[in-house]
Amino acid sequence: MNICARRTARTALAVVALSLAVACTTDGDAEGRGGGDGSGGRSAPAKEATGSLEQIAARADCEPDIQTDAEELRQANCTTADGRYVLATFATDRGHREWINEAKNYGGSYLVGRKWVAVGDAEVLAALRGRLGGTVETASPHHQGSSGDDGGSEGDHSADH
Repeated sequence: MNICARRTARTALAVVALSLAVACTTDGDAEGRGGGDGSGGRSAPAKEATGSLEQIAARADCEPDIQTDAEELRQANCTTADGRYVLATFATDRGHREWINEAKNYGGSYLVGRKWVAVGDAEVLAALRGRLGGTVETASPHHQGSSGDDGGSEGDHSADH
């Protein structure tokens, strides 16, 4: 990945972090929306979604608000009956995995499919998984300290649900 592509990915990561900060300030069901049966949409996951950002968003019942439209990465904010989240698609598997590994340094929950990721509250992602499939990965934020480099052990912080 060239320097320009890495900068684009890092810029997009900063946008996602900001979007998450905004999303975390509101309750997902503040407008009376959410899982009426208490299951939070945790039914068996759907067959994994594929396609463009717009195709995946449509399957999630989201009208995407495009925030980043670059060759390597496309990103949109979504709001559905389940809550708010960020949806991103990637041009390559490598770019996808590098983005996820970098994002995990900030902690949070990620619904991960092939060449796409949704970022948001764990309950929102559990409901979204019923429409998009994929695997939920969670990470604890890495604290910046004197020995901040852990040798790339992001995998130690992920879990499938």
